[in-house]
Amino acid sequence: MAVRITINEFVPISQRGGFDLIDVRTPDEFYELHAVGALLMPLDGLNPQAIMESRGERAQEPLYIICRSGNRSIVACGLFEKAGYTNVISIDGGTQAWQSAGLPLNRGIRRPISIDRQIRLVAGLSTVAGSLAAIWQPWLLLLPGLTGAAMAWAAWKNSRFLVRLFAKLPWNAAHAGRLPAGCGGCSTSSCHE
Repeated sequence: MAVRITINEFVPISQRGGFDLIDVRTPDEFYELHAVGALLMPLDGLNPQAIMESRGERAQEPLYIICRSGNRSIVACGLFEKAGYTNVISIDGGTQAWQSAGLPLNRGIRRPISIDRQIRLVAGLSTVAGSLAAIWQPWLLLLPGLTGAAMAWAAWKNSRFLVRLFAKLPWNAAHAGRLPAGCGGCSTSSCHE
């Protein structure tokens, strides 16, 4: 069972600083609005062992996890617990509660087009292009067919493989990395870019 903390319980910790905080939302959500000091580690690619190893000597100290409302952070805590790490704490209410409590936020860093919109755009364009090109070369109907099959499979399996694929494109690459020691509560922009 995930250890949880309310935002009111977290406020004194945030004022002291020196805490490690990871945000498990998508890159689009993170870049639009995130807690100052949070490091992006999306849930769909979360690697508890690598995160704890990157913390070095601080691995024994609590690691706080935040998302939008608290649901994904609980799932992330479960992943850490399965990997054998019990000093991981979910922040109830997530970024919404963080914002309501008046804690510092970084705002407005947003991609022009979200990954989900990029996927829909590419799927639509490849369907139209393949359909039009099939007028001259009938075998090009494979393009819209394969596009539709990929979209249907992703929806049926509730798979995020297309999101993970598009997230790896150079213009979507998240600034993921090691968790800096004492990152939480800092005021430098380099620690939460």
